[in-house]
Amino acid sequence: MKTGKAPTPPFRFKRFTVCQDRCAMKVGTDGVALGAWAEGGKRILDIGTGTGLIALMMAQRFPEATIVGIDIDEMACQQATENAQQSDFGRRISIVHAALQHVPFDAQFDAIVSNPPFFEHSLKNPDARRMVARHAESLPLRDLFACAARLLTDNGMLSLIIPDDRMEAIISESSLSGFFLIKDYALKTVPRKPVKRHLLAFSKHSVPQIDEQQVCVLNADGSRSDWYRQLTQAFFID
Repeated sequence: MKTGKAPTPPFRFKRFTVCQDRCAMKVGTDGVALGAWAEGGKRILDIGTGTGLIALMMAQRFPEATIVGIDIDEMACQQATENAQQSDFGRRISIVHAALQHVPFDAQFDAIVSNPPFFEHSLKNPDARRMVARHAESLPLRDLFACAARLLTDNGMLSLIIPDDRMEAIISESSLSGFFLIKDYALKTVPRKPVKRHLLAFSKHSVPQIDEQQVCVLNADGSRSDWYRQLTQAFFID
């Protein structure tokens, strides 16, 4: 008699499918929101690509772009590569097994996007691969911004999604690396709940006024909000 958890089924989008049975982090709202919202360009770097979800979303949104996804989890890289190859965008997506601090290239990118590990002091997950994917020991904020500053073009954009309680640390570390916050979309799950996440965009140049908005993923009845529905309508199968 077989025991253990059933494999996580693939997640099917309109134009691609994300297999995720070999990845520690599965398809979720954070990744989908960031992939649908992030700034793009001709050359895009996806840091901590996992299943390749965000790389695939960016490839769909920016048809002229080439995308490089990096991850320190070898099994995730294998699955992300397969997901990319089985999509319409495979020729424009490359997956590299490497830590950001030791990437084997010096090329610069017009856009960098990341759903980074962000837990520092919380109880660590007993699943070692999930712990690496979620905890900042593998990618401290200082390293993230320092490497992004080196790999991003002068007019490039860095887009992140982070928890609300990490905002102060994020802003502090970003400024030390010469970044300026230009967009801050504060995300609530539903209207009555407090802000849970922030979609952030950074540039090497300041702007006269930061684009600040507060948005909800769901309505009070659990249906997708107008904002989230419009943001993701090119991806979700309704």
